[in-house]
Amino acid sequence: MGAFKPLLPFGNKTVIESCIDYLHSGGVDQIVVVLGHRANEIRVFLKDVKIAINPDPESEMGASIAAGTRAIPNDAQCVLIALVDHPAVPPAIVSKLIEEWQHGARIVIPTWQNRGGHPVLVDLGFREELLSLDQTGGLRSLFQSHFDEVQRLAVDSPFVARDMDTWDDYLALHEEAFGYPPPKL
Repeated sequence: MGAFKPLLPFGNKTVIESCIDYLHSGGVDQIVVVLGHRANEIRVFLKDVKIAINPDPESEMGASIAAGTRAIPNDAQCVLIALVDHPAVPPAIVSKLIEEWQHGARIVIPTWQNRGGHPVLVDLGFREELLSLDQTGGLRSLFQSHFDEVQRLAVDSPFVARDMDTWDDYLALHEEAFGYPPPKL
């Protein structure tokens, strides 16, 4: 991308602050942020969260999921796995995911026009599997192993399936979310 995603401006906050806000507003009680690359720069923007460290930031996402899972309290019953490059998810989506879990769903994936997105909710009955995800298959391997327990939840927001892998993705997402471009850096 050519820029450090978590600290890019997103509305009147940073990308990472926007992610934390939508999770809190959607009903998540405790948030664990997994840091690696440039962790000290990000810490300045973090409030009311627990921090976990992935000692190998170049590793696959499964290593970060395991680091975050280890930091979750033992009495937690489910986890939402949210990515920093999905900062525009409406809090109502998070609430819907939690509600589906409260009604018995064990793995819930939000979808937009049949395309899977984030955050995903995973019942912590799968804690051990989250701690030892296949590094090449990641969450997909968990979903495939428990195909009959995966609930795909159609939602009314494209933002669950919109990430920011390139500078153009970031510009387009900001424009769509706020109706104006981000400030020039």
